[in-house]
Amino acid sequence: MLELLTVVSLTIVVAIVPGPDFAVVLRNALIGGRLAGIMTALGIALALGVHITYALAGIGLIVSQSILLFNALKLIGAAYLIFLGVTMYRTASREMPAGGAQSGMPPMRALRWGFLTNVTNPKATMFALSVFLQVTSPSTALWTQIGYGVIMASGVFLWFVLVTLFFTLPAVRQQFVRAKLWMERSFGVLLTLFGIGIAVTTNSTRP
Repeated sequence: MLELLTVVSLTIVVAIVPGPDFAVVLRNALIGGRLAGIMTALGIALALGVHITYALAGIGLIVSQSILLFNALKLIGAAYLIFLGVTMYRTASREMPAGGAQSGMPPMRALRWGFLTNVTNPKATMFALSVFLQVTSPSTALWTQIGYGVIMASGVFLWFVLVTLFFTLPAVRQQFVRAKLWMERSFGVLLTLFGIGIAVTTNSTRP
């Protein structure tokens, strides 16, 4: 029971703390509408499933013991976030629809954005490692650990669906769309800063 409560608590904390995942979900939901936001959330959940899978498979143990490998993964994630942020900033005025209309972002594109953002996110890596290397014990049954993984991915997905539903309410969304250029460029700057922050702290952190 203590393990379960710890997993649920960690999932809630990791989900609600703003980061690259939140920025991408919010951006896609405001531009593409609810379906785009939900598909982005699904992509994030699927990517978290990747982190959970390699943690369960034991690869997480290797990553946690290899500072070189862990830092390489962090740099890859940082490079992607910087690329994504710069892309957002440069395309802000072209992609953000005028007058509050939704752009109809292709669902698979939204899913891909969510997946790539999370799968290269060091926070998601550390989340999976902390659960399966520190919270669970060798005596925890495999099916129980798989159940924890389902709870983690489902919890994160549910949170971002709720975020999408709230920020796509007409009255709420309209407030954001009025400052559409500023908002889109802010998301770009935010993701770029996340990436730079990860890159500059890579050599000073251990898994």
